[in-house]
Amino acid sequence: VQLQAYGGGLVQAGGSLRLSCAASGRTFSTYVMGWFRQAPGKEREFVAAVSSSGGSTYSADSVRGRFTISRDSAKNAVYLQMNTLKPEDTAVYYCAAAQKFGSVVGGRVDYWGKGTQVTVSS
Repeated sequence: VQLQAYGGGLVQAGGSLRLSCAASGRTFSTYVMGWFRQAPGKEREFVAAVSSSGGSTYSADSVRGRFTISRDSAKNAVYLQMNTLKPEDTAVYYCAAAQKFGSVVGGRVDYWGKGTQVTVSS
């Protein structure tokens, strides 16, 4: 599975962005997908995960209620809708894939995509 995240940019605090992740590979629909982020000087952290069916999601406490993860297996894509953005959301965002939900949440992924920069100005 090859992954490519895009849709990042510069936005003011309180604004919204929608990130997309395009996936290649016939087995995309069998993978749990997730989003991670890494801010300057910090470790990469889990943001959100969605099950292979799209029926289950889980988000980090820091983004719950503001960010929504979803997927469209027909388009081999996963999305992260980010609302009410804060300056502390500034980071490079990565999409990732793994076979198990717990693996994504725990950061033990099989595939990483190239990141996309999100910058939130105050």
